[in-house]
Amino acid sequence: MTERVRIKRLPSGVPGLDEVLGGGFPEYSFNLLAGGPGGGKTTLAHQIVFANATVERPALYISILGEPPIKLLRYQQQYSFFDPSILGKAIRYVHLGQDSVSGGLSQVLSSIVRAVDSQSPSMVVVDSFRAVLRQSGLGLAAVIAGEMDLQNFIQRLALHLTSSEATTFLLGEYIDTESDNNAVFTVADGIIWLHQALDRNSMVRKLQVVKMRGQCPLPGLHPARISDHGLRVFPRSSQPEPRPESVSASRRLSTGVSPLDEMLGGGIPTGHTTLVVGPSGSGKTILSNQFLLEGGRQGECGVIAVFEKRPREYLEMTPHGPELAQLIHDGKLQILYLRPPDLSIDEILLELRAAILRTGAKRAVIDSLSGLELALAPTFREDFRESLSRMLGTLTSLGVTVMSTVEQCDSYTDFRLTPQTVSFLTDAVITQRYVKLEGSIKRVMSVVKVRASRHSNELREYEITASGLTVLPGSLGRYEGPRSGSPQKREESERTEPR
Repeated sequence: MTERVRIKRLPSGVPGLDEVLGGGFPEYSFNLLAGGPGGGKTTLAHQIVFANATVERPALYISILGEPPIKLLRYQQQYSFFDPSILGKAIRYVHLGQDSVSGGLSQVLSSIVRAVDSQSPSMVVVDSFRAVLRQSGLGLAAVIAGEMDLQNFIQRLALHLTSSEATTFLLGEYIDTESDNNAVFTVADGIIWLHQALDRNSMVRKLQVVKMRGQCPLPGLHPARISDHGLRVFPRSSQPEPRPESVSASRRLSTGVSPLDEMLGGGIPTGHTTLVVGPSGSGKTILSNQFLLEGGRQGECGVIAVFEKRPREYLEMTPHGPELAQLIHDGKLQILYLRPPDLSIDEILLELRAAILRTGAKRAVIDSLSGLELALAPTFREDFRESLSRMLGTLTSLGVTVMSTVEQCDSYTDFRLTPQTVSFLTDAVITQRYVKLEGSIKRVMSVVKVRASRHSNELREYEITASGLTVLPGSLGRYEGPRSGSPQKREESERTEPR
């Protein structure tokens, strides 16, 4: 039986892209990097080239009507991946602007063939392939009627570059509707589409692997960002990682508040997600801090993602600031401030996952979901619940117990859970609210649910002191309508007479 051919995969040099591609670019493949102007095609091509080119296996970068090499290098050297020491040795540039003007498609093809045959590169980039077609002035009908039609041109180019054992990347400015009935999309082994999505005053980049022969890329649009380091892709999490066998819901984690642990049926089950819901000033952050501090006392590391305040301000505004600072100093806690413009859930998840794996964290806090939603670009807020579900599933699959906070405006007259309707995504829900009780505003809390576990249905009063959140003894069972916001004390006969 004939042995199966093993195809080597080349790394892209772009963080996150190899995962999206399904392992990298197949060696000797013929690829198209497509998208509108400013999408990052040239930057992506240079990252690929600088990640793979060596003196023994050089790369040939062919520019046509676009930027000449000196202009390309002027801008690309601003990125951290740029290595000037390999220019002219591992990476060589050829400019075919004059060939395109004087001879059109036929002359450009001949020049490319000569350059490839004389230099024997292992990688070839043609930037911009689309510029050749535009400069030639030939529409599709004219090309078919002429000496060399478009289909023949592309097929001859692909055949020669592939037979020369070169991995090829063609760069072209296309819009989505141009992918139909186009020869290059048929011949290409791989098609990477770079999008720029505009929504109100927000612009975000997205990348899609439309086609990749011989492997299974991750489907969908993946957020991307260009920084001083070049292009970075944030893969959309698909299948959560298998949960570690050591994680068992039968083991409970203390919240750091003993009476609340009792209300939860013994604490928060390991690997569960807990949502703390309440109005401003109700103590959501303080409770989440006590959850992390208790972990520190148990020798468990933690990670906290904050959005409204920078880490220093965050520590200054909580009564547990010095204790949290000590955990950070001891390497048991890491605070992530995630508020660059136009975030995506996948960027946040990537940072959280890296911090959890780096520290070995067993507890994670997201403070808050309200701030997280505001930090997202408008285009990502549309599927906030779906994205949040993926994020929570991925975090718990790492063996982490997650506590999230979310703000809920208190109307004082009715009882609601979360404004984003995300309570069903979590395993446990703790509500905090204000009530008018005997002429004073009091704080009360209750446990709404703990999945697959018994829990208390009591409504308990609590206080916030210099030492943190403290639940007071006794329930509000002696009051009528405790969840209404204005409970009334029951008459003695109502509490004693059977019904």
